[in-house]
Formats: sequence, structure tokens, C-alpha cells
Amino acid sequence: MREILVLTHSIHGNTLALAREISRGVERVGGFAARLRRVAPLTSAIDPDPAELPKDGPALVERADLAECAGLILGSPTRFGNMAAAVKYFLESTVTEWFSGTLAGKPAGVFTSTSSLHGGQEATLLSMMIPLLHHGMLIVGLPYTERALLHTTAGGTPYGASHWSGPGSDRALDENEIWLARALGGRVAETSVKL
Repeated sequence: MREILVLTHSIHGNTLALAREISRGVERVGGFAARLRRVAPLTSAIDPDPAELPKDGPALVERADLAECAGLILGSPTRFGNMAAAVKYFLESTVTEWFSGTLAGKPAGVFTSTSSLHGGQEATLLSMMIPLLHHGMLIVGLPYTERALLHTTAGGTPYGASHWSGPGSDRALDENEIWLARALGGRVAETSVKL
């Protein structure tokens, strides 16, 4: 069984909900399983109390997850049109994997969730692609053959799966967002087979 690493950071549970749908898409491809993991939360000088891990949810990512995966799908909530600091911090800790080429030649996809409709979904997806390209990964997006891209009124872009969670961060994934998340998971797994 080959595994696609679905790696996420989620505050309100919306990015995690996308990650779970992406994992379902991965597992629709024969011979593949999703390995759902999360990056460690960060604290800051503004809020110096240590961030607590939620009691439920995926395990923290480990170096072995990167080495053992057949592909990576990376997700983050949007922060000012960029990935969250915890995701960037994790990526900046992967210098050893970068030097050794651990992820080179593997397929990758990206996903995000925003609370405002025009809160920078596509900019966030692009910001996550840059370090993955530096790792030598092959970026997989969502083509317009995925008809849900033509009908979505919330999340979903050709750059990757996305979700609009609403001002209260309480809007559930809609049918198109679910479809596109599963499509992204399936496309990364299928690309891994082709490679």
C-alpha cells in the first residue's frame, strides 16, 4: 500500500475538514492510503503561552512521514493571503530533506480555507507551492475538466482545493468544495502511479 501524506494546520477545523475529504479522494485510488498528519502549533511574542494540541485529530508529522510518502498534499488556513506561520515554520525545518532530495520527483498538491470569500485563497495556495517546487516536487492542480470548478460559488480553484468558511468560520464544506477536495486527493495519487 502506497501512502500520500496529507499534511495540515487547522485552527477552527475547516482546513482539517478539507484534509479529510482529500484523504477520501486519495483512498478511492486502488493501492493507496492517506496518511493524515498535522504540523505543530506555534506560539508568539504576542501570545507567549504554549499552544496546546487538540485532544483529537491527526498525529504530528515526523521526518519519516516525508521520506515514506509517495506524494504530499499540504494545507493551511489563509493568513493575510499567505500560509499560516506554523506551516511555514515546518517547511523551513526541512533543509535536510531538501539537501537529500527526499521529496524530489514526488507529486504534490495544496489546499486552504479562508473566512472571507476574497481573503487570498489563491495567493495562499501559490505561497505553499514555492517551497514544494524548491524541494523538486511536481505540482498537481485541478483542471477545468473538474466541472465543479465552473459551478462553485465559494471554494475551489485550479491551483488546489479551497473552502470559504464564512465570517464566523462555521460554514460547512459544500458539495462543490467536497467534490474538488476529493478530486485533488485522487489526482495526486493517480499522478504518483503514473510517475
